[in-house]
Order: sequence, then structure tokens, then C-alpha cells
Amino acid sequence: MILDKIVEDKKLRLPQHKAKVSEKEMRRLAEEHRRTNAPSFSQALAKSGLSIIGEVKKASPSLGSIKSKIGLMDRIKEYNASVDAISCLTEEDHFGGTADYLKEIRTMSPLPILRKDFMIDEYQFYEARVLGADAVLLIAAILDDAQMREFCQLTEELGMDALVETHDERELERALKADAEIIGVNNRDLRDFTIRLDTARRLSAMVPQGKIFVAESGITGDEDIKFLKKSRVDAVLIGRAFMEAERPGKLAEHWKSL
Repeated sequence: MILDKIVEDKKLRLPQHKAKVSEKEMRRLAEEHRRTNAPSFSQALAKSGLSIIGEVKKASPSLGSIKSKIGLMDRIKEYNASVDAISCLTEEDHFGGTADYLKEIRTMSPLPILRKDFMIDEYQFYEARVLGADAVLLIAAILDDAQMREFCQLTEELGMDALVETHDERELERALKADAEIIGVNNRDLRDFTIRLDTARRLSAMVPQGKIFVAESGITGDEDIKFLKKSRVDAVLIGRAFMEAERPGKLAEHWKSL
């Protein structure tokens, strides 16, 4: 399964990061780093109406290499004027990202930024804070219950939010037991990459009032947005459609108006 391969490759990458900056030093830097006078990731998604998270990624296992039609600076300018938060892929081997990529985007945008990666080690959370991330992605499928609780708590201690990604009823129940405030539902099955938007509609009934519900993956057109709005979704995370658009900001504004 591709998810297992990604996690194994991440385990091989981590020692390289720690060799550059020790975990002790990264933790010290993280504890000193705080963004001030900036909205949190959760605040950006909790407002009335549909919130949009615009993603930045260079590749994915399902799409291969992604060639953006506009440069990074122009893309972030468009996002700054239209979306509510930014998602940045930092996974190296399968998504073409780097930690420095997020750091670069941080200098271009005041928006809350989600570090989208495969978080399996405390070091990655300290690193995320130092890079300027406001939130991290926690994937229920690669974490046990104890890890999920501990990582949610660590994220909060570092002044960040956690988007806990689920794929089915069991994972969503686990996320709720971990007291996750932001629940994501990935419409793409990471085992075979099939996409079913109905996954978000089905699981929405399990999300209690007061939690923030985010739909991820497979959102490419007007009908998808209309369907998800009817499914009690608070926010959508959009990658491919924005990466392939010449004017992602205009597309985001259009979808917000539906």
C-alpha cells in the first residue's frame, strides 16, 4: 500500500533532518517561536460561510509531477486575496516538497499555513513551528490512539492547530476520542486512490456541532462544491484544481459565491 511506503520513506528521511539540527535544538527554537497578531488556522475556518484552503504542491502519487501554470509568488498573491488558509506539502519523496518550501511561502503570506506531511515523530512538530506553520496534518491511518492524543496535545502546546484526517467511520470515532477540534475527511482512499465525495457526506452526520469539518481531495468543479455545501462542510482543501488553474484566486472567489 502506498501509504505504508510513504511512511517508511519518511522514517528514512528523519535522521537526515535531525543531523542538520538536533531534536533538542529544534525544540528550543520551536518553544521560542510564536506568531503574533495573526489569525489561527482554526479561526480562519470557523467563520460563517464556506472556507477554502488553497494547496501548494509539486507532485503527488496519484497525479505525478504537477506543473503549475503560474509562479509561486503569483500563486501566493492570488491565494492571499481569495482563500482563508494555505496548505503546503513538505513531503520529499512522493510529493516533491521540502521544509524550505513552506518557509519560503511563510515570507509571502500572512494567512495561516498548514504543514501537510506524514507526521510520525515529535521532531516534525517542532520543525513545523520553526518554519512558521500554524497547523499540522495528523493522518489517523498512520497513528495509533496514543500517538494521536499525544500529537494533538503537543500541537496545542506549540501554539498550532491539528487537522486530523480520517477516511471512514472508525477513524473519525478515534479522532473524536482524541478530542480533535478540526476533523478532515479525505475523499481519496489512500489504499487505491479512488475518490468518493460521498465519503464526506456520509461522515458529516458523525461530526458534532462545534467541531470544524473539512473535506479534502477530489474537489474539481462547481457541482462538487455545491454537493459539499449541502453536506455540512465548513471548509474544503483544494489542490489539483488550483494548481492547474491560471487564476486560482478567481476560481476560489467563484466557488465561494455558489
